[in-house]
Amino acid sequence: MEETKRLFRILAFANFTLYFGFNIWQAVFTNFAVEELGVSAGQIGLIQSVREIPGLMGFVMGFLVLWLSEMRVMGLSVLLLGLGVVLTGWSSTFSTLLLGTLVMSFGFHFFYPSSSSLVLMGHGQEETPRVLGRLGSVAALASALGTVAIWVFVDGVQIGPLSIPAWGYRTLLYVVGGLVTVGSLFTLRDGRRQIAQHRRRKVVFRRDYWLYYALTFLMGCRRHIFSTFAIFLLVQVHGISVRQAATLFLFNNLVSTYSAAQLGRVVARFGERKVLTINFIGLIAVFVGYAYISYLPLLYVLFVLDNLFFGFSLAVDSYFQKIAHAPEEISSNVGLAQTINHISALAVPVLGGILWEKVAPSATFLAGVIIVVIALGLVQFIRPRPAPAPMAVPMS
Repeated sequence: MEETKRLFRILAFANFTLYFGFNIWQAVFTNFAVEELGVSAGQIGLIQSVREIPGLMGFVMGFLVLWLSEMRVMGLSVLLLGLGVVLTGWSSTFSTLLLGTLVMSFGFHFFYPSSSSLVLMGHGQEETPRVLGRLGSVAALASALGTVAIWVFVDGVQIGPLSIPAWGYRTLLYVVGGLVTVGSLFTLRDGRRQIAQHRRRKVVFRRDYWLYYALTFLMGCRRHIFSTFAIFLLVQVHGISVRQAATLFLFNNLVSTYSAAQLGRVVARFGERKVLTINFIGLIAVFVGYAYISYLPLLYVLFVLDNLFFGFSLAVDSYFQKIAHAPEEISSNVGLAQTINHISALAVPVLGGILWEKVAPSATFLAGVIIVVIALGLVQFIRPRPAPAPMAVPMS
C-alpha cells in the first residue's frame, strides 16, 4: 500500500510538472515564433509537422523498456520537455527553433505511454480508472495555472500596489523550462529510491487487442476533428477574440480539474462499456450541434461538454488493462496506441479541411458523427476478462 501511494505521488508530481511546462510552451509558441523570429506561415506548418514525428514513434516505447524502466523513461521525458522549452526560448534562428520543438516533442510524446503504463501495471482493475482520473485532474490544474502564469508574466500586471514587471516570452520560457528540468531530476531521484522486482518486458502486438487499437484510432480521429475545427469555427465564423478563446480553454481546464477524478470513479463503478456508450451518444449531440447550431453561447456549452466527454478516454486504457494477456505486454501496446493516435492526427485535419472547403463546414462535423457512430457500435463488443494481477513496478 505504501509503495502504491509513493508511486502515485511520483506520477502526480511528474504529470503536474510536464503539463505545466507544455501548456505554457504551447500557448506562447506561435506568438514567440512570429514576433521574435519572424517565421513564416510555411515555416510554422513545417514545425508543426515535425512536432508530430515523435508521436508516430510511440511504438518505440516497447523497445525502450527492454533496457530502461518505465519510471526512468517518464523522468527522462520530463527532462527532455524542460530542455526543449529552454531551447525554444534560446532560439534565434529557424533551425534552433525547430530543434527546440523536436526535443520538447520527444519528451511530451514519450511521457504519456510511460506514465500510463506505470498506472496500468502498478494498480488493480478497480483502482486504475480512479488513478487515471486523479492524474487527469492534476494535469488540468497544471494547465490552468500555466495559463494564469502567461497572463501574469508575459506582459506584467499592475493591480493597485501590486506590480509585476513584464518578463516577455524568452524569460518566461527560460524560467519555466528550468523549473521543469529541475522537476525532472526530482522524479528521477525519487524513482531510484524505489525498490521493486524487474520483469523483462515483451514487445507483443496481438490480434486479441484489435478492439483496443480500433477504439484508440477512432478516439483520436474524433478528438482531432473537434480540437482542430471547433475553435476554428468559433474564430472564423463567430469572430471570437484571442482573450475569449484563452478564457474558454482556461474554463475547460478548471472544469477538468474537478471532473477528471470524478469520471475515473464513474468508470470504476459502472464499467467501460456503459460509460463509453453514454460518452459516444453525447458526442453525437456535440458534433451535430456544431454542424447546425449558430447560437454562440450554446456552442460554448458544447465545447465544454466535448472536453468532459474526452475525459472518458481513460476508459479505453482501463479496458486494455483488463484484456492484456500479461503485464509485461502493456508498455509496448500503450506505445503502439500512441502511434495509432498520431496516424489519425496526420490524416484527419487534412481530410477535415478538404471537407470544410469543398463541401461545407457542417460536413466536417458530420464526418465526426460518422466516426462516433462507428465507435459506438464497436464499444458494444467490450467484454473485459479478468486482468493479470498488478506487477511490481521497477522504478530505477
